[in-house]
Amino acid sequence: MKHSAYPFPFLKMESLPVISLALATVLQASVASAGAASYAEAYQAMNQTGRPIVILVGAEWCPGCQVMKSTTMPQVQRQGGLDGVAFAQVNTDREGALAQQLMGGGSIPQLIMYHQTPAGWSRRALVGAQSPAAVQQFINQGLTSPGPQALGSR
Repeated sequence: MKHSAYPFPFLKMESLPVISLALATVLQASVASAGAASYAEAYQAMNQTGRPIVILVGAEWCPGCQVMKSTTMPQVQRQGGLDGVAFAQVNTDREGALAQQLMGGGSIPQLIMYHQTPAGWSRRALVGAQSPAAVQQFINQGLTSPGPQALGSR
């Protein structure tokens, strides 16, 4: 029995570069729309660049979390609002211990910003589903005056 090195006999070899390019474009678009690294990657970027870290903590079953994840944060990213920070998303169901440590309690969604200062770490939190403008204001305020602050309802 002779085995072919080409595993997809139903596709023409000539079409592979086009298909590969299309798949790469789709994958890149899906990653870009999420805009978030893992917490470990964002934490590493924060340490390497000195930029603050912004973490969206939420869950799949939470409607407000889904709005923040799929609508608000991608819009903030498209407008350049995440350019000055390392951004990550943490799912409370998959990473419960990490989410609890980051949030320290409270409801979801939470957008948390940590910024290193000469006095230590500063933490800011924005609680609940927010508009892109509110998120951008929260990030801008954290970048200009990174003192501790909790915004939103608790």
